[in-house]
Amino acid sequence: MGSKKNTNMSDTPSEVKEVKVVELNANANLDGQQNDAEGQGESPEKAKKVKKGRTRSQKYTMVRSQVDKTKTYDAFAAIELVKKLSYTKFDGTITADALLKDEGISINIRFPHSTGKTIRVAIASDELITQIEAGTIEFDVLVTSPQFMPKLARLARVLGPKGLMPNPKNGTITDNPERKQQELEGGQITLKSEKKMPLMHVNLGKVSMGTKELVENLNTLNDALKGRMVRLSVAASMSPSIKVQLV
Repeated sequence: MGSKKNTNMSDTPSEVKEVKVVELNANANLDGQQNDAEGQGESPEKAKKVKKGRTRSQKYTMVRSQVDKTKTYDAFAAIELVKKLSYTKFDGTITADALLKDEGISINIRFPHSTGKTIRVAIASDELITQIEAGTIEFDVLVTSPQFMPKLARLARVLGPKGLMPNPKNGTITDNPERKQQELEGGQITLKSEKKMPLMHVNLGKVSMGTKELVENLNTLNDALKGRMVRLSVAASMSPSIKVQLV
């Protein structure tokens, strides 16, 4: 009896396995034929999905109707219109968006008036390295002397992804880091275009600032990018953009 039982059990599993393989292959072929018939191999559910368009708020639509998109405004008129169209309850930020002729553009600029953002500048030291290694980073820009760079090299994996590693291209590696710190804290900043894109976004200040101060900041940016721009526009937080006449 034992030999018969073993013989029957060995025969049964092999038959079951063959049936399963055939069924799976049949299903796979049927699915493939169905997908090919529907086009591009997509399921009927995915084929029926339609991408919804972006819906603007009623307030945005209302202020957008007051902007002539075919017109470019001088700096004063553009800032005045942006401030008028700003409808946020908080003090919005006015931003300049520049379409540039080339990628990889970087400029050093000092705005005549505060843009509403305070830049924290630190000078590299042994004490600061200890703080960084402990996970404490309380600065926006780090400057150092060339002689101190070997000590900072081991922190490249921490500072690099955050854009905080000193770099000779933006002047943060210098023989006089104290002077560079004063310049940066006094309002000098480095502006860069987006990575692999000829675009630059710059904060000019807050809506609550005077029109004269905002216009002077805008004109400073216009002068700094003279000959490098294709188009320039300004906008406040959540408001439509206004085209600005180029210098």
